[in-house]
Amino acid sequence: MIFVGEGALLRRAVTHAADHGHPVDLVCSADPLDAAAAGAPHLAAPDVNAHAGTLSRAAGDGIVWSLNNRQIFREPLLRAEGLRIVNIHNGLLPRHRGLPSVAVLFALLNGDAEYGATAHEVDAGIDTGPVLAEHRFPVGPEDRYHQVMLRGIRACQALFEQILPAVAAGTAHPVPAVAAEPSAYYGLRALDRLDSYRDRPAYARATDLGPFAAHAPEVARALLRPPAAASAP
Repeated sequence: MIFVGEGALLRRAVTHAADHGHPVDLVCSADPLDAAAAGAPHLAAPDVNAHAGTLSRAAGDGIVWSLNNRQIFREPLLRAEGLRIVNIHNGLLPRHRGLPSVAVLFALLNGDAEYGATAHEVDAGIDTGPVLAEHRFPVGPEDRYHQVMLRGIRACQALFEQILPAVAAGTAHPVPAVAAEPSAYYGLRALDRLDSYRDRPAYARATDLGPFAAHAPEVARALLRPPAAASAP
């Protein structure tokens, strides 16, 4: 199997897979140390889509894992024969599509009672592929951004470890979609709407980035913007 992503979440997943006897054929990330624990080849690929042939040849079992990965999979990788791409998303789908750093912010601003992680197959959309499994946890009325983000990361790790055996065995199948579940996408443009939330009671705790300020620079910068001036009558 192949791993694409970055950071501690990716490295822990690679280590867990190798420790449990799953072959790690290639790790695509910025840091070669991500592959070291598994003794696997490493590929520094700013655009993984440009290496579709390399991934196809390397994947012994055809499985590609995406963890803490900000790259969007596109053609020709999406149609590479024999590959199954599974993403572990920090957020509940389809409610929290997009960047987790932004989705957590708006989950709190919108008063969502639950957050979590989702394992889904990757298709041509962004976080729109069939859901294989999820890990939910409640969001309390006093929970702050950094607390929910940390729980989301832990949920991603737990979900990966839970679903890994079934994906490896080919027995992980899509779960039925909940028709009433709302869909929302949170990309960088969503941060332009922050002004309209400043008066909400949840704003202070939703914007308490804590130690994640360094890992969510786009959110940190948006919070430093001065409020938009009121329009003249």
